[in-house]
Amino acid sequence: MCAILGPSGSGKSTFLNIIGGLDTLDSGTIMVEQEEIGGLNDKKLLDYRRDTLGFVFQFYNLVPNLTVRENIQVCEYLSEEPLDMDELLETLGMKEQQHKFPAQLSGGQQQRCSIARALIKNPKILLCDEPTGALDSVSARDILILLETINHKYGTTMLIVTHNTVIKDMVHKVIEIKDGKIRKDYTNEKRVPAALLEEL
Repeated sequence: MCAILGPSGSGKSTFLNIIGGLDTLDSGTIMVEQEEIGGLNDKKLLDYRRDTLGFVFQFYNLVPNLTVRENIQVCEYLSEEPLDMDELLETLGMKEQQHKFPAQLSGGQQQRCSIARALIKNPKILLCDEPTGALDSVSARDILILLETINHKYGTTMLIVTHNTVIKDMVHKVIEIKDGKIRKDYTNEKRVPAALLEEL
């Protein structure tokens, strides 16, 4: 788990979008599993996003007229080796809500559905852009505990863009960005479990 920290406008989301193949590079290189992402053509970029990445955004981007289960199935069909749907719903605490529509869910439940949709593909990397930004502190903690659980259970690499400095205490690695440049890049020697983080 890696947190990418920095003030608004520092380049955090742009950095994440470049890794995600959503924005293009002006210079430099992005290497993922020994492959240069910046040089991929449209077809290979599509394959890269489908096979390697899962995206979780601050605003959940759920399809309003699909149930929780159907929202997740949209991405399940993209993968040749998806995770088990029922096990994932159980892990994310969404089994009881699986037949509800997004409008019937709390913000925290919608974000859980968004995470499930990203994870069902069994991605190698989960890109999270302010995943707790739209949530109250209780829901935010629940989502961070959930991300920690997923990282432990499935071994999914996570890049978490956030302006919430408390999150840096729970991750393995921290990258701090300012004015478009990496100012600090270090390994967290004393991780704190998400459940024990200070007030979010």
